Parts: sequence; structure tokens; C-alpha cells
Amino acid sequence: MARQLMTTEQILAILRDTPGRLSGLAGDLTESQLHAAPEPGEWSVTEIVAHLRSCADVWGQAIERIAKTSHPTIRAVSPTTWIQRTNYRELAFASSLQAFRRQREHLLALLEQLPEQGWSRAATVLGGGRPLELSVHSYASRLARHERTHWKQVAKTVRALME
Repeated sequence: MARQLMTTEQILAILRDTPGRLSGLAGDLTESQLHAAPEPGEWSVTEIVAHLRSCADVWGQAIERIAKTSHPTIRAVSPTTWIQRTNYRELAFASSLQAFRRQREHLLALLEQLPEQGWSRAATVLGGGRPLELSVHSYASRLARHERTHWKQVAKTVRALME
């Protein structure tokens, strides 16, 4: 059964909320705690933000390209592969979150001015098996759902570190 896409209003609300929510959840932790994993094999809050930045880089660039180009062909890039090219995991939490916030403001500026039919613009995406047709809406919905899942992970991580 195919997953129901979120409405544009739901997507925008989540994308707007994520930076502030991350800041609010992590606000009482020290830099050392922000870099600490609560259990072996789990991610620290800083690693979660690094992961979210990587996903926002990859999927946000795809959204922007689709919105600005008539039916492009895009080679899929894995956020897991992409993050290996960055220093996101090693950065201080505050500077990483600030970079994420700036990146998000740029994406929201694009999405908020996009006319309704612009959300339907699509691309052919190659690299993960058979070619896929993905739209601005499907990418943005994926990004929002993904971030919402990580809100819960950050909250759980913070609770574990505060015990």
C-alpha cells in the first residue's frame, strides 16, 4: 500500500518547525553531552543533526533542481554516502544547527513561493534500481516525514542523557 503524501501545509509546518524543535530539545545539554551517544551503536544528538543536514543537502538540492528545471534527470545520491564527504559529525552542535537553519530558510523561501502546480513538477531519478518519477511534493513529503521521525529520536536521546 502506497504511503499517503502529506499536504503542502503539513510539509511546510514540519520543515519550519524542525530547527526550533531541535534547538529546544537539546537546549539543556552540554557540548560534551550533545556529542555523546546514549548507548553503544546509537547516534548522539550532534550525529542526528549531521544526518538531517546530509538529507537536507541531498533531498533539498533535488527539490530545488526539480522546481527550477523542466523535468530534469537526477542521479540519486544517498545521504549516507554524502555525509562521508562532510565534517558534519565533528562540528559543534550550535554551528551545525545554525547551518541547518540557514539551509532550511533557503528551502522554505523556495517552497513557500512555489505555486500549487509547481509542487507537481517532477524529475526522472536514476541510480537506485529502475528509474523513478519523483516530484517536488514527493521529495518534500519524504523530507518532512523523515525529520519528524528524528524529532522522536532526539527526544529519546536527550531523555537518556539527562538520566
